Amino acid sequence: MERATLARFTPVPEDDRQYPLEYVDANSVIKLGEDDGSVVIGVCEPVDPALLDRLEEFHAKPVRFLRIERSELAAWLGRRLSVPAPVAPAPAREGADDERILLDRLANDAPIVNLVNSLMIEAIRAGASDIHIESLADEARVRYRIDGVLRTVQRLEKGRFPALSSRIKIMANLNIMERRLPQDGRMSAHLGEGCHEVRVSVVPIADGESLVLRLLDTGDAPRGLDDLGLEARSVRLLRGMVAHRHGLVLATGPTGSGKTTTLNALLREVASDRVKAVTIEDPVEYRVAGVDQIQTDERIGLTFDSLLRRVLRQDPDVIVVGEIRDAPTAALALRAALTGHLVLSTLHTSDAVSSITRLRDLGVEPWLIAAVLRGALAQRLVRKVCPSCIRTAKPLARERALLAAHGLAPVRLARGAGCEACDGTGFRGRTAVVELFAVDERIAETIARDGRAPEVEAYLGAHGFRGLVRNGLALAAKGVTTVAEVEKAVMS
Repeated sequence: MERATLARFTPVPEDDRQYPLEYVDANSVIKLGEDDGSVVIGVCEPVDPALLDRLEEFHAKPVRFLRIERSELAAWLGRRLSVPAPVAPAPAREGADDERILLDRLANDAPIVNLVNSLMIEAIRAGASDIHIESLADEARVRYRIDGVLRTVQRLEKGRFPALSSRIKIMANLNIMERRLPQDGRMSAHLGEGCHEVRVSVVPIADGESLVLRLLDTGDAPRGLDDLGLEARSVRLLRGMVAHRHGLVLATGPTGSGKTTTLNALLREVASDRVKAVTIEDPVEYRVAGVDQIQTDERIGLTFDSLLRRVLRQDPDVIVVGEIRDAPTAALALRAALTGHLVLSTLHTSDAVSSITRLRDLGVEPWLIAAVLRGALAQRLVRKVCPSCIRTAKPLARERALLAAHGLAPVRLARGAGCEACDGTGFRGRTAVVELFAVDERIAETIARDGRAPEVEAYLGAHGFRGLVRNGLALAAKGVTTVAEVEKAVMS
């Protein structure tokens, strides 16, 4: 039986041209199209032969069956079942408790439940990393962040936002009555055999609230360095860095550049039954078997530096510090690396070499940096050209000049034409652009005598180091991404 998507048959027949919604839900079938001569029906696995026979008998004309994804049918049902239903007026009563009763009733009303379910199903199917739900002046807006870019997917009536917000707060175990203060919570979303951890952030804004749901696929975390899509040379350097029994390895880059994913892949490289590994994270995003993972909570004093002091008493071999963001954490992390621990952490810097300068700015002595730093990497994420609609074309004059300036001269470059698989964007998925260096004796000596970053960069450049721009353009030359995407993600 041929596979198909509902999008291929948009608009799908509705109202009296479609089976009753209860029948669609109960039997996992949907009419995709019909004319005088035939009918096309979508069915979900497992397929019931008896049901197919009944449908052929019912229509009394040629029937073509196509296999569709259950999650796609669920999303369609959610949209259809989330049409606003009239709400009976509540008795005139006063007090916050009465408002809670009304909100609870609205939040658990079937249309709102189905709306929330359909939003999450569609976001997971689209590969979104975040769902943004915002109350604006005249409407509520729903956006998905897909491959790092926000897309508006729905606009709702302003009056539906309170019930939608309350439903999500209930699911995340938050206070549905609180609209003046920010709240954070979490929940789990199951779709088929997959499970997503969902972090919920609620912040009051001028016209109501902004809700952001971060979707973390617990079954899709990288298993190791080989899963990151890095070139072989970079993987060898990273493995060499974490092969040391003690020292500091840093991942740098702006928020959302994939530093946490890289740290988790490094951690999986060294974690074993013979190694005591502890992480301090804000928040814990990916669970790693056999590793003690701790989440910070500044409200009760569980900061990076206070937790690091306690962790050092746990006899760890490997420590992951989610972020070195202040002088106390920096001092403790480097002291831990000096006293026999392998420490993995992140910094917010623009490039790998700047991590040395940033540690100095945090008050760390140059001799200590030289003694413990094993290496650093910087990374960005770029969108990949959609493999379903990839085309090639001659480079534009501007692209050719930029590539030539970095020693690259491809004859043709890849571009995405836009298709159903990538929602017309021409891109699907992301990959990392990385620059990294391992500290050798010469670099350590330069750091110890307080040498400046340009001196380190000049030495690295003479020994084969390639920066983010060069590596990003190399990916464009190979047809993985585009020059424009590299300019936006790396050069802006």
